[in-house]
Amino acid sequence: MGNTGVDSAQERQATGIVLAAGAGTRLGLGPKALLPYRGRPLVEAIAGKLLDGGCREVVVVLGAGAQEVAAAAELGRYRVVVNQDWRTGMGSSFLLGHQAAERGDHLLVALVDQPGLTASTVQRLLARHRPGRITAAAYSDTHPGDGGQAALRRGHPLLIDTSLRDDVCATVSGDAGARGFLRAHPELIDEVDCSDLSTGEDVDTPDQLGLLH
Repeated sequence: MGNTGVDSAQERQATGIVLAAGAGTRLGLGPKALLPYRGRPLVEAIAGKLLDGGCREVVVVLGAGAQEVAAAAELGRYRVVVNQDWRTGMGSSFLLGHQAAERGDHLLVALVDQPGLTASTVQRLLARHRPGRITAAAYSDTHPGDGGQAALRRGHPLLIDTSLRDDVCATVSGDAGARGFLRAHPELIDEVDCSDLSTGEDVDTPDQLGLLH
């Protein structure tokens, strides 16, 4: 007898969400989506890693400079939505991505300013995910040879089970994204060490521009 009609976490697919609406004010170089990365706008690379890593579809949420980003980046493979309220913070982009994604999918949420993201990171999160849980990439906070014991720092991407999407969205406000839900429900989070694949760092300040090389 086949598995037709059997609902399991393994059979559910994930939609990737790239949060790329910010103006990059702290960095001062315009929208981070347009930062040059290996000859192309950074947003292209991040969206491509989600698709290559196993997401069924990728939703790219633009905001600041949306027309400029859409003109410069090749985003034809992805579903692009524009957050007109991007100034209110990341939360509104998160909610827009949730609304654009297929209702039955898990959500794999990534930030546009994480150039070290790899398709292997996405694959690992998808493979380790358990039903009813949130699966988060985590990275070592220590550097080789510093003598300290490695401590893991939770970061992105973040894989949100389809059964938790509405509950997470109910807590989203301002620039916090899913942070409030994660703080309130640590028992639902599985951290997956991805330190061997990336440092997990974001490009927030000029001294982090080296991450783009």
